[in-house]
Amino acid sequence: METAKEMQARIVGKAAEDSDFRARLLSDPKGAIEQELGVTIPASLSVEVHEESGATAHLVLPPDSKLSEGEMQTVAGGFLPRREKPIW
Repeated sequence: METAKEMQARIVGKAAEDSDFRARLLSDPKGAIEQELGVTIPASLSVEVHEESGATAHLVLPPDSKLSEGEMQTVAGGFLPRREKPIW
């Protein structure tokens, strides 16, 4: 099974090589990721994709430590692939 970093690298790599996939990833992140990785992302998990530019940099912070264990799992990508095994 791929690790979360491997899956993220796979998505980013495909977006770099395939302009159609990149456009789908920007317009429908969940749908594009579900199709590429063969997973189901729950409706409760929001997925956002950002393009960096020369004028904009993005910094992603870890979740606030005040979250419950269940919230931490959701934020950490605790959604299940169609085979019902954790992927992130």
